[in-house]
Amino acid sequence: MPEHHRIHATAAVGFQAACDVYERARPDYPVAAVEFMIAALGIDSTATVVELGAGTGKFTRMLASMTAAPVIAVEPIENMRCRLHALLPAVSVLDGTAEAIPLEAATADVVVAAQAFHWFDGPRALAEIARVLKPAGRIGLIWNIRDESVGWVARMTDIVDRHGLAIPQYKSMGWKRAFDESAVFSEPTARSFRHSQTVDLQMLLDRVASISFIAALPQSDRQAVLDEVARLVRSHPQTRDLTHLTLPYRTDVYCWKKTGADMRGG
Repeated sequence: MPEHHRIHATAAVGFQAACDVYERARPDYPVAAVEFMIAALGIDSTATVVELGAGTGKFTRMLASMTAAPVIAVEPIENMRCRLHALLPAVSVLDGTAEAIPLEAATADVVVAAQAFHWFDGPRALAEIARVLKPAGRIGLIWNIRDESVGWVARMTDIVDRHGLAIPQYKSMGWKRAFDESAVFSEPTARSFRHSQTVDLQMLLDRVASISFIAALPQSDRQAVLDEVARLVRSHPQTRDLTHLTLPYRTDVYCWKKTGADMRGG
């Protein structure tokens, strides 16, 4: 079994602190996107599915309820892991990381990760995923991304992201390099879906507070970010007259099939 891999410090601090607000404020995933992933990955009630970076189980509960597949959730952060176990007692929840999966080789038919792969050490994670997947196993990734084509959302992102310039993020697409350099996995099947979350101001502030690098800030700095977002919502022409907001997302799904035995360069 591989050694336990240390996770990014900001993820460790931020998500440990923000567990409650993460569960309360993060959106679910569009049913159509999850259905697409289930079909593309061939998940049915007989498939063993391993979810990496499962958090509080936002994606886990949809996957389990929509497929009845046995899901093994792997999560390195204690508060997240405890919350997931409390919410989904029937799901096996393990302490581990994508780079050190606490399972024997050829255990899984499918490996998935929701809102997580950009935090992983890509080459090490793919080597581990290839190890635990059965021959011709599959991997699926999904992200909810704020739709910054909407003016007030773009402005909110500007406020938030200046605190996360050095933090791995999905939209940089740096995470994809490991797949591009891999000889183990096929070309991806990918689709995007529209999604939205209806929130009041407090829920929106909770959503911002659930972001790892915001949660990891000193309390005074974190409050300053939340105050700036609140001022934006109260003053922006698109939001100032509303008691409830529609926070728009694009949900991106990628699926690959395991086709080889080795990784180029590692």
